[in-house]
Amino acid sequence: MNILMFSGDYDKALAALILANTAKELGVNVSMFFAFWGLFLVRDPAKLSADDKTAFEKIFGLMTPKGPEELPLSRMNMAGLGKQMLLEMMNDDETPTLTDFLNGARKKGVTFFGCKLSVEVMGFKEDELLPEVQIITAKEYLKDALESDMQLFI
Repeated sequence: MNILMFSGDYDKALAALILANTAKELGVNVSMFFAFWGLFLVRDPAKLSADDKTAFEKIFGLMTPKGPEELPLSRMNMAGLGKQMLLEMMNDDETPTLTDFLNGARKKGVTFFGCKLSVEVMGFKEDELLPEVQIITAKEYLKDALESDMQLFI
């Protein structure tokens, strides 16, 4: 299974990681390709740096989510109130957080790819991403996607 993670929304990332974890539990090989806004899911908040960045890249870095728990909802975010409501409902039902699902996918061996062009355009450095993220080109991603039995765009 191949998942192209384009969205930087909490709920969409949650859905993608639930599917990735479940597929791994079923013995399916899973790869995730993070492009543009999806890269926020695999940013390591402890490794962010403004070194060797342009002024625009520094401003962009300050204005965007620093990691998975800072992602907004795709709908009903309401300046963060909607997300807080969702998190409370998840907590009431003892649902794992987005970070829990991300760490589960890492432990289960989901393959993480970052889009080379997206990383460059967004002003990220490879060492600001989770260590499991391999930077590849769109052509390399397409080869992986074409070999999978299922492709999902989220």
